[in-house]
Amino acid sequence: MKKLPSLTLIFILISLSAYSQIGSLPETATLPAELDRVLRDYEQYWQSKNAVGLASLFDKEGFILRPGHTPVKGRKAIAKAYEGAGGPLYLCAYHYAVDGNIGYIIGGYGASPDRISGKFTLTLIRSETGKWLIKSDMDNGNYR
Repeated sequence: MKKLPSLTLIFILISLSAYSQIGSLPETATLPAELDRVLRDYEQYWQSKNAVGLASLFDKEGFILRPGHTPVKGRKAIAKAYEGAGGPLYLCAYHYAVDGNIGYIIGGYGASPDRISGKFTLTLIRSETGKWLIKSDMDNGNYR
């Protein structure tokens, strides 16, 4: 009967070890300047609570896809959805790819580099002027 408490302790230790590994963040990727600009502009507009500026980063028919909300389509609706929102924001990229005029960024967000609290995907489209715009922004928190 003494083996049962020992086996339970071993199981708990293995579970805690696996749990801590699951919670680790991927390494960050270095974005090309034209894609990095999208993240830095996003941070700036969010921090200054500039909903119109934030909406300008989106394609005219872009989407925001937030947890617990219906999809929002179009710059005007995006500006309205983000009205009054903002504050400290840090964005980092974990991965990205570009193929012609389409691209994406997978990343994390939080109040600072050491406080990543969620993840996102940005689908990007290159405009006629060559500027990358957000076609869709989907995010969710790292809830446990």
